[in-house]
Amino acid sequence: MNLNKIVSPTLLLNKDICLKNIRQMSEKAKANNIIFRPHFKTHQSAAIGDWFRKFNINKITVSSVQMAEYFARNNWKDITIAFPVNIREIEGINNLAEEIQLNLTVENLDSILFLEKKLKFQVKYYIKIDAGYHRTGIDVSNYKLINQILDVSKNSSKLHFAGFLSHFGNTYNAKNKDNINQIYSESINDLNILKNNYISDYPELILSIGDTPSCSVVTDFSWADEIRPGNFVFYDLMQHYLGSCDFDKIAVCLACPIVAIHAERNEIIIHGGAIHFSKEYITIDGLKIYGQLVFLTEKGWQKPDKNYYLTKLTQEHGTIIADMDLIQKLKIGELIGIIPVHSCLTANLMRGYYITDNEWIDHISGS
Repeated sequence: MNLNKIVSPTLLLNKDICLKNIRQMSEKAKANNIIFRPHFKTHQSAAIGDWFRKFNINKITVSSVQMAEYFARNNWKDITIAFPVNIREIEGINNLAEEIQLNLTVENLDSILFLEKKLKFQVKYYIKIDAGYHRTGIDVSNYKLINQILDVSKNSSKLHFAGFLSHFGNTYNAKNKDNINQIYSESINDLNILKNNYISDYPELILSIGDTPSCSVVTDFSWADEIRPGNFVFYDLMQHYLGSCDFDKIAVCLACPIVAIHAERNEIIIHGGAIHFSKEYITIDGLKIYGQLVFLTEKGWQKPDKNYYLTKLTQEHGTIIADMDLIQKLKIGELIGIIPVHSCLTANLMRGYYITDNEWIDHISGS
């Protein structure tokens, strides 16, 4: 990397680490004989999407119609929108369904009835199930509503039931790997009870699950049919502290200029705030942490001997708690790196990547 080119907050991406993360998750899916449908909402980049093709991946997940349109333009032909269908976007849905294998997500009767009336082309759909996360989705035991949705599509020429889709997002609240495994086991067990109630009528239905912690930690996916992790492509500080990845698997880092040093307060101020990182945080030793400092090199970054954290964010400013050892090493105008707490949100805010072989690559925002 030519660090002299960087004058403002810039998201750095280590391509080698990223490719290794993709390879490892792909090989894990193959070893478990399940479908790997990675979620592209993390990187949102056609260029990074092409890296997945090197591993014979041809099915993807996105989180919006707009994102599906972007990746369809880049020749992805089998796309699942893993977000409850927004019926106001029916025109975009029909346009996509005419061109690609589009898979929608439904969790209420109103949406399925609307789709039955307004769809012009065939789609597959998943019923979104809440297996314990409680963000959204139909409760895993709500057979009445599930049956009502299935009754609508039973004789439909446009709607084809693909299976049950769930996100075990409560793994993000886990305390350790054992806790992640426990959440996964309980959730997948509930989904399999549900699956067994419908498999005779729908022998091709699948269970599609997603979340990076369980997909990274769990080794046996024999009860699942498809995994949809997204964050694994970059990982981040949150995943590291959850136990999902080692520190050296984190593929992104935000390069930030130092704009002030307050030795009397043991603080270093960087150009890098909430509009770059988001305000997602983890708690370490009672402190809210928004990122961790690393030293930048021409080949990427490295951890210092001690851990230094980004502990305060305003819109443009970031504050790092420092000691005199660190303060004496750094100068105004110098670049430092910050490993973000949540790479998905940071990547979305930064809208592009400077990769470690000295190339700028695209993002959906530039399409």
